[in-house]
Amino acid sequence: MPRWTCGIDGCDAAFDDVESAIVHQTNGHQRHECKVCGTIVPDGYFAIRHAFDEHTRAEFVRAYDADSAAVRRREGIKRDIEREADLQRVVDQLDRSP
Repeated sequence: MPRWTCGIDGCDAAFDDVESAIVHQTNGHQRHECKVCGTIVPDGYFAIRHAFDEHTRAEFVRAYDADSAAVRRREGIKRDIEREADLQRVVDQLDRSP
């Protein structure tokens, strides 16, 4: 049974490994424009990583009209993915994508 789901805009695509889920999010969905700085990034994991690696939690809350529960949820997603993902494998798969 697949463990990882996409979750972008109700997408219920499911994957056995997190790397495939990240590749799907990157190639299968529109890019996301960061509301803090305007940078365009792939939606999903990469958008979450950008938000929390490049900006403060307060900037995220203000820009996205988010609350602490939304911050905790995204931080949990980021932590779970980074605990399991082989990000070099993701990069290799993206490099091979058409």
